[in-house]
Amino acid sequence: QVQLVESGGGLVQAGGSLRLPCAASGRTASSNAMGWFRKAPGKERELVAAISRRGGNTYYAVSMRGRFTISRDNAKNTVFLQMNSLKPEDTAVYYCAAGLDYSSSARDYDYWGQGTQVTVSS
Repeated sequence: QVQLVESGGGLVQAGGSLRLPCAASGRTASSNAMGWFRKAPGKERELVAAISRRGGNTYYAVSMRGRFTISRDNAKNTVFLQMNSLKPEDTAVYYCAAGLDYSSSARDYDYWGQGTQVTVSS
């Protein structure tokens, strides 16, 4: 079992930045690929970014490329999502997820956090 706890969400103005940490406990975080997903009201859950077990590979959804950065610190069992140049359409609940396989599909992730709300005002 892996427990995931996101934090760092909040209200920010358009153009601003937020950094979301996801702390993992239980099974060693470095054993898992990690992903960030988000879900906005009335929309499907979508991938934001994914990172491989050791951090050597990353993947971003097209609309996040150049603005968001995923990283991990396996010594601290923490994954980060740095979000810059935020837009109102980035408003959503952001979820951290862990799985055995580095993947862009939510189906490949076995463990999920409770989510953290990000609200971007115009």
